[in-house]
Amino acid sequence: MFFGIKLVKTIINKQLILPLLHKIFITILAEIMTQLNIRILSIFLLFFSNIYAQDKYPTDYFQNPLEIPMYLAGTFGELRSNHFHSGIDIKTQQKEGFKIFAVGDGYVSRIKVSHWGYGKALYVTHPNGYTSVYAHLKKYSPKIEAYIKKHQYKKEKFEIQLYPSNTDLQLEKGEVIAYTGSTGGFVAPHLHFELRDGKSKPINPMYFGITVKDDKKPSINVLMAYPLDDFSQVNQSNIPLQIPFKQLNNGNLLADKIYASGTIGFGINVFDRLNGALNKNGIFSLEMFVNGNKTYSHTVETFSFAESKYLNLLIDYERYATLKQRVQRCFVEPKNKLSIYKDVKNHGYLPIEEGLTYTVEIVAKDFVGNKKKLVIPIIGKTDSIKVVKEDNTTPYPIKSAEFNKYTKKGVTVAFPKNTFYNDFHLDFKVEDGNAFIHEEKTVPVHSKFTLTFDVSSYTSEEKQQLFIAKYNSKGYPSYSNTVKKETTFYTRTKNLGKYSLLSDTEKPKLRIHNFKNEQWLTNYKKLVLKTSDNLSGIKSYRGEIDGQWILLEYSPKHKTLTYDFSDRKLVGAKHQLKVIVKDNVGNTNILEKTFYRKK
Repeated sequence: MFFGIKLVKTIINKQLILPLLHKIFITILAEIMTQLNIRILSIFLLFFSNIYAQDKYPTDYFQNPLEIPMYLAGTFGELRSNHFHSGIDIKTQQKEGFKIFAVGDGYVSRIKVSHWGYGKALYVTHPNGYTSVYAHLKKYSPKIEAYIKKHQYKKEKFEIQLYPSNTDLQLEKGEVIAYTGSTGGFVAPHLHFELRDGKSKPINPMYFGITVKDDKKPSINVLMAYPLDDFSQVNQSNIPLQIPFKQLNNGNLLADKIYASGTIGFGINVFDRLNGALNKNGIFSLEMFVNGNKTYSHTVETFSFAESKYLNLLIDYERYATLKQRVQRCFVEPKNKLSIYKDVKNHGYLPIEEGLTYTVEIVAKDFVGNKKKLVIPIIGKTDSIKVVKEDNTTPYPIKSAEFNKYTKKGVTVAFPKNTFYNDFHLDFKVEDGNAFIHEEKTVPVHSKFTLTFDVSSYTSEEKQQLFIAKYNSKGYPSYSNTVKKETTFYTRTKNLGKYSLLSDTEKPKLRIHNFKNEQWLTNYKKLVLKTSDNLSGIKSYRGEIDGQWILLEYSPKHKTLTYDFSDRKLVGAKHQLKVIVKDNVGNTNILEKTFYRKK
């Protein structure tokens, strides 16, 4: 009997049994073992299930993507703006250019080069069905770089997305595939690394043995209590209330005793730190117990990109909008479709009854099991409510399950059904041509809505220079993608706030940076130009040498356009450089210079 169990464990650890054969294997073993002893069978099956669960992900299949010490600037599942972080951010000593290695055998299945987002990114599919992702790259390995540039020159585009076949760019484990960088907008040097399954769902890379040293407990900073209907209260308050707490000698936290009635919930602001870094990272799991019984739990093992936007129902969005502080709720909103939840009873709501006492424990953990516990003593007591919600009624009610449309002074907002998660009253104002759409932005937006301006009073020449601008929190305008019709301009957006029509009559700025006109550039590796646009922003650019298209790489962070002389050989010594830059309303700047270069 012992030999049989040992043999099974050896087979599983060597991953010789495919998950698809798991049920068949269990059935056969159960039939055999039934002849021995039903009790032994039960013990065996429990033992086997535990081993199988531990081997859900291969822990010795992938290597680290970098050869420098592993310190993280970001962990999997961290709460970001409107999404969860889908990988780990590996620090690169504030420098670029470190070698990136293929974490396993495979082939390049996708390449994306973009000015924003992941910047230069690489996707590698492995024989075991997983895909590794590497983002914010400075450059690719020579064979991958050559493959990309061939297609960029063919399409005459810098931004490109390619899907090589499984034979185009095959890779071996440990092969250099790229170099670390900071592409993708205003990004500090680091490597964003992901592992995805066959359905493109990202999985916490730490499950695969890619771990870092961590002996630090999470830090709980804020405790919030939430009355969940008009008749519930916490300490005579019907609105969310911050609860003080203190640290005990054993390291746990103890909240002040609270008096409550009705249905309430809790939430905490929490972060985790790892060894060797000061970054405030995300936690791995959050649990809540009421009188010793688990009533809530979530774990960031995996998620789909389609569900990630529901993060805005996991957090107290209004508090985040006003204080920039993310409080994770220990209860589940009805429209929340996140798959991270488990062991949730009654949505995590706590019905508090008169005269009863409750002990609530909230436990935050990191991946390796370091944990912080917060204990909350509650006494059920019905009292008069002294603090109530403000009346935020406006003439513009929003029914989240319906289409909503309002027009005021030539400005129209139209919200398709389910643009928002809950019903509320919209704050909609139009003053001096500026449209203010719930400017406090205390309500999360799930999908795009349409904002339309009447432009019938403008001339054709004026309309050509006009665009819809969105203002940021500091009052600076930026271009919002503007669709122009004869009498109306509209934009589709997910951002509430201030909008207006602005006119951009100035062409983009464009100048040479690292050379002079008529200069010999024989020993130069690159041409660098500076370009910027102060209002509607850069839309497109094109570069030519001697009438032939050249690959210019635009960096929004450095406001540069760069050409690498190694891209192609130039014929002759004298060369004409021509660069054309357009902004989002069509203003154009053309730069023409001469340079000399020996073969």
